[in-house]
Order: sequence, then C-alpha cells, then structure tokens
Amino acid sequence: MLNSTKIRITTSTPYNIIICQNSLEQVGYAVKEVLESDKIAILTDDKVNNLYGKRVMESLSRSGFKCYKFVIKNGESSKNMETLISFINFLATNKITRNDAVLALGGGVVGDIAGFAAAIFLRGIKYIQVPTTLLAAVDSSVGGKTAVDISAGKNLVGAFHQPSLVYCDISTLDTLEPNVLRDGFAEVIKYGIIMDNRLFQQLYEPPVKHLKEIITRCVEIKRDVVNADEFDKGARQLLNFGHTVGHAVELLSNFSISHGSAVAIGMVRAAKIGALYGLKNFTQSITHILEQYDFNLSCPYNADQIFSAALSDKKCAGDNITLVLPEEIGKCELYKIPISRLKKLLKDTEI
Repeated sequence: MLNSTKIRITTSTPYNIIICQNSLEQVGYAVKEVLESDKIAILTDDKVNNLYGKRVMESLSRSGFKCYKFVIKNGESSKNMETLISFINFLATNKITRNDAVLALGGGVVGDIAGFAAAIFLRGIKYIQVPTTLLAAVDSSVGGKTAVDISAGKNLVGAFHQPSLVYCDISTLDTLEPNVLRDGFAEVIKYGIIMDNRLFQQLYEPPVKHLKEIITRCVEIKRDVVNADEFDKGARQLLNFGHTVGHAVELLSNFSISHGSAVAIGMVRAAKIGALYGLKNFTQSITHILEQYDFNLSCPYNADQIFSAALSDKKCAGDNITLVLPEEIGKCELYKIPISRLKKLLKDTEI
C-alpha cells in the first residue's frame, strides 16, 4: 500500500492500524496477513453497503476468503440487542467457527455491534475494523471498546475485545454527508483539548487540510492512552471529555441528536463546570472552535433532565462520578465529585 501509515497497538492483543488512501481494493491482502481463517462474516449498513460492500467483498474473495454479508439499517437506532442477536444468529446459521472472523465495514454503530458480537459468539472470535466515518476512524474503531445501547442508557451492555486489524482508507470519507463528517470533528477537537494544543490550533479554521495527518495524530493519542490503560480504569477516562453530558443528551433525544453534536454540547458544558470548579475558563475558545464547524451548541434539556440521564452513565461509581475538566487547552484531568454536587453544577451552568 503506497503512502500508508502503520500504527502499532500493544494491548493484551497487539494489532496494527493501517491508515491509507485509495486502497480499499487491497483490504483483502491486509486481512490475509493477520487471519488464518478462510471465512469472514461482514457486518455493514445499507448506506455503506451500497458504496463499498461489493468492492470489499471482491477484495476479500481475491485473497481466498469466503464471505457472508449481513446488512443493517444505518443509524444509532440499529445499535441494540435485537440487531446484535440477529447478527449472532446469522453467524451461527452460516457456521462461522472460532477459526473464522467478523469484519466491520462502516461507522461506529457497525463497529460496536460487530466487535461485541465477536466478543461473545463462541466465547470470542477475531474481528477486523474497516471504519468509513471520521468518528470511527479516530475513535471507536481503536481500543477494543464494544457495546450496544439499551433503554436505560448508551453503551451499557458491552465488552472489551481488541480487533486483529484496523484498516482505515480515508478515501471512504469523501462520500460522507456533511453532518456525519462534522460529527467526527467533534472527537478530533476533543483530542486537541485533552492532549494536544498544537492539534487544536490546526483545527481552528476549517476546512482542515492534511486530513490523513490529523487522523494519524488522533490515533497516536488514543494508542498512547489505550496502551497505558486498556480497561478504562484511569487515564483512558480522559477520552470521555464532554461525554457525560453528551451521552445524556443523546439518550434524552432518543438518539435524534447525533453523538458528535451531543459531545460538542457536552464539551462546552464541561468547560463551564471547570470554570465553576475554580479552573481557568476555556468556554469561549472551545465554543468558538465548535461554532466554526457549525455545531448547534444550545442544549434542549434542563439540568434536572441531564442529571437524571447521567445517573445511568458508566462513569458513575457509588456516590461519585468522574468528570473530565480542562486545565489548559491540551491538558485535561479527572475530577471525582459527589453525584449530588453534579446536579448543582449542571444547574449553575444552564445558561
């Protein structure tokens, strides 16, 4: 693969992330290097299937794989137990064995479902991530977090299960709708705020140039965090900046507000809370950069609603919740606070 970048993840199951361009036809070759199986079950959604399903299947077939494809409806509404069980039944019906693998072709929803299915089917089989959205490329495809949503909250049922390979062809981002591409930039901006002021400055004026380099830098940041804290017990929680309020907003909207838009709202709220907490106030600079990407930062829910939804968040532990707050642009820290105090902080930052 010409002009490809390889990043090594050294978790309990080591694997490579390949970032390339105009190389989707070579995905079969890359997969063949890490799998000994001859059968692959592809999970994708209806939009991505129409764009890339045939090309990926043909590439895998040329490399000697027998492919089985399962197509779901595009969108967060598919990320549920019903879809998961349907896909697992598909794996069983097609006699996928422990020597075989799952391949996720799509965005974060597809990647999460495929990864979780691979984690629990036959007590664990291998899987490959082929992200086709910016958000999946920089975030959800890397690190082995897999999950589905339930009515009580987002990502509450899942498992840690590292992929065998992440193959990111950034040319697939060319077909993204503007709002889907924007969603990804919320996570990219997040990386700048939590760990890289230089990256934050690069993003300050869209349109962003050198997208491959931007994606590579985000993946490097996540690599370092995941290598240090694979199972989310400490530093990896920094990646949740903006997500406490963000996940609450998503849940309250029944996922009609996208993940990126909700996280953007959450990042501004976290900056406001940080200022109330006695830290330097970065609300203006964070608001400004998000507005450059046309995020709607008005929150349609009040403090009581957000507080109630946040109680089901995975970041709660006993009577405390961990918040990620900015101390500088490029440096965030974890703050464990009583859940009772969160309610007041949310009320004091409503306007």
